[in-house]
Amino acid sequence: MKKMVAILVALGTAMCGVATALEAHAASTCYGTAANGRASGAVPLPAQGQNYGVYASLGVTLGRTYVHQRVRDIVVDAYAATYRTLPASRFLYGETGLSTGGPFKPHRTHQNGTSVDFMVPVLDGKGQSVLLPSNALNKFGYALEFDASGKLDDLHIDFEAVAEHLYQLSVAAKLHGAPINRVIFQKELVTQLYRTRRGAYLRNSVTFMKATPWIRHDEHYHVDFTLPCRPLKDYSK
Repeated sequence: MKKMVAILVALGTAMCGVATALEAHAASTCYGTAANGRASGAVPLPAQGQNYGVYASLGVTLGRTYVHQRVRDIVVDAYAATYRTLPASRFLYGETGLSTGGPFKPHRTHQNGTSVDFMVPVLDGKGQSVLLPSNALNKFGYALEFDASGKLDDLHIDFEAVAEHLYQLSVAAKLHGAPINRVIFQKELVTQLYRTRRGAYLRNSVTFMKATPWIRHDEHYHVDFTLPCRPLKDYSK
C-alpha cells in the first residue's frame, strides 16, 4: 500500500511538472513595441462576462481580440472589480490585436498584445446603462461620434463608469506587474473624467496622451500596458 501511495505521489509530481512545463511553453511573449511588434502565445479575451461583452462577434471570429495573457488577466479582473462597485453598468471592449501580432489595420498600434480598445459605456435618455450601439453600419461602434460633452442623440457617455473602469484597470495592472503606460481619449472628454469620483486618482496616477490622436478617440478609450517585451529581432514564427 505504501509503495502504491509513493508511486501515485511520484506520478502526480511528474504530471504537475509536465503541466508547468506546458504552461511555461504556452506563456505569452511580446516583442518590440505596440507600434512595431509581434506576439507569441497570445490569448483571446473572453467574449463576455457578467458586465461586459465584445464589440462584435465577427471580431472574435476573425481573430481580432488577442492579447498577452497578462493583459487578459488584467482586463478580466478589472471588469470583475467594476461589477462589484457598479453592478448596473454595462461595458463593451473593442479591438485588441492578432494572435501573432504585427500590422493591424486600420490601427497604427495594437501590434504586440499590449493594447486594448474599450468602447465607452453609455446612458440612455432615462439614465439607464445600455450597451453602445455596435453594428456594420456604424463600423461596429467605431464610427460613432460624441460631442465635447459626451452626447450623441439620446445617449450620453457614462463618465463615472469610464473613470471607475480605468481606476480598476490601473489597480489590476499594477497587481499583475504590467502598469498602464498610457490612455488615449479625447482631451475634452478626459476633462470630464477629472470631475468624477475617481478624478483625483486618474489625474495623479494615469497618463493620458496629450497629443491629438490621428483619429478621434471619443467612442472608445485606448489603453496600452507596460510589459517586459523582448526585442523584435528575437521574434521567430
